[in-house]
Amino acid sequence: MEVLNHCLTTKPYFHKPFSRKPPFLDSNLKITFFLPTSRFHCNSKKRPFSFTVISCRHRSSQDNKKNQNPITKKIILSEVAPPPLATENEEVPGNPGPGNKNGVLSFAKRIPRKVLAVLSNLPLAIGEMFTVAILMAIGTVIDQGEAPDFYFQKYPEDNPVLGFFTWRWVLTLGFDHMFSSPVFLGTLTLLGASLMACTYTTQIPLVKVARRWKFMDSAEAVRKQEFSDTLPRASVQDLGVILMGAGYEVFLKGPSLYAFRGLAGRFAPIGVHIAMLLIMAGGTLSAAGSFKGTVTVPQGLNFVVGDVLGPTGFLSTPTEAFNTEVHVNRFYMDFYDSGEVSQFHTDLSLYSLDGKEVLRKTISVNDPLRYEGITIYQTDWSFSALQIIKDDEGPFNLAMAPLQINGDKKLYGTFLPVGDANSPNVKGISMLARDLQSIVLYDQEGKFVGVRRPNSKLPIDINGTKILIVDAIGSSGLNLKTDPGVPIVYAGFGALMLTTCISYLSHAQIWALQDGTSVVVGAKTNRAKAEFPDDMNRLLDQLPELVESSPAK
Repeated sequence: MEVLNHCLTTKPYFHKPFSRKPPFLDSNLKITFFLPTSRFHCNSKKRPFSFTVISCRHRSSQDNKKNQNPITKKIILSEVAPPPLATENEEVPGNPGPGNKNGVLSFAKRIPRKVLAVLSNLPLAIGEMFTVAILMAIGTVIDQGEAPDFYFQKYPEDNPVLGFFTWRWVLTLGFDHMFSSPVFLGTLTLLGASLMACTYTTQIPLVKVARRWKFMDSAEAVRKQEFSDTLPRASVQDLGVILMGAGYEVFLKGPSLYAFRGLAGRFAPIGVHIAMLLIMAGGTLSAAGSFKGTVTVPQGLNFVVGDVLGPTGFLSTPTEAFNTEVHVNRFYMDFYDSGEVSQFHTDLSLYSLDGKEVLRKTISVNDPLRYEGITIYQTDWSFSALQIIKDDEGPFNLAMAPLQINGDKKLYGTFLPVGDANSPNVKGISMLARDLQSIVLYDQEGKFVGVRRPNSKLPIDINGTKILIVDAIGSSGLNLKTDPGVPIVYAGFGALMLTTCISYLSHAQIWALQDGTSVVVGAKTNRAKAEFPDDMNRLLDQLPELVESSPAK
């Protein structure tokens, strides 16, 4: 019988039928085989190898350029494969199996499995997602948080929307507070249960299976993979070295080889499910555990945070920060050259219970104040009072009242009586303002008499009454809220983006079997299936060919 020496050479001898080219072997590539009884018999019968350990020292061309230390890797050999995962029908020691009909635990275990099977159903999960989307759309269309009278008028019973939708639907199903209503939260909970059931019954077992060593002892089984090839006069150990250099985890058991890479891509679906659960949990906490409130405060006055904020759901819990007192130091506006308002500013001071100032900040639109989970936004403004001096007496503060006009323009007005204020036909001076920078004055007959700017120190005489506009006092429109779910939602979206990128990593698996003097290779992947055969061919082109030498003397 002819014996072939298993060796690598820089000048291999190739037969014509074998068309693959040998690689350029690095001089730093050192391979050591511990072969107690390693003879490769070439005959009609297959005989397994008895290798125990193969260690190699591999240096890539890039490592040579960077003068880095050689990378040492090992091909892990196992005489036996790891134990398989337990299946649903396997009995657990100490517990009654499915065949024990009298076991109470067996009956109890079958019920959750049926529930999990129903919850992890894909059509059910898709239907739940569509239901959540529809409810969110309804919550966007219907005004939220309004008084019942608002819905009585907008959705009357005598003229129902779409022929059936009235205020009874809105108030009964809680559509006036959609995102904290039992219908919406119940559907969201059901969707979360489906995601967890799918993760437990499908994704986690897939990861466990992917981490197992899967040796194939049949050449026919190897050839049934998506990619397969047969390499004559090759060694499965040499293939393991090549695969290690390409970033694969390699395992050997006798003549069988199993390698994989990209296992992180198998964990990505679990991460996506966890991210979605975080987003839903954060959104639920925001809808049912927040506080909201609005207030319009004149310049120079105070308010307590807890007096403004109101709960939005059953999970809303006040904190010590609700006792904080807010003082409006100053309110002012910036204007364009055309006279239009460009920005609102409010100088705020926050005081603790003992009267100590804990924070001061000037806020504006899109630049809120945040303190211990409470956020104060600048959202609106109003005209509070007009400070004047009449005939060198005062100053007097005249309250400015909003006047209703068409469109979204604002107009404020006040009235200064002249003469006997108790007379039934009292007359006076009218003052109108669109903003805080100019005041329009009218006399007792309603005729226009002039325009004055606050702080201009320029008096105006109206029928013998001298008026001086000292100051225009504005009111700041503030929106306060607490939202404990925001950090959870942000973490969920961050995890969703990360796991979505990881999911594009290909999980590739390679099997090989030494079949006489040939190596049968099979492989498959779950991503980039069109490019995978080309990648495999490039790897196999690097595999050296065994050469025949003269028999040992």
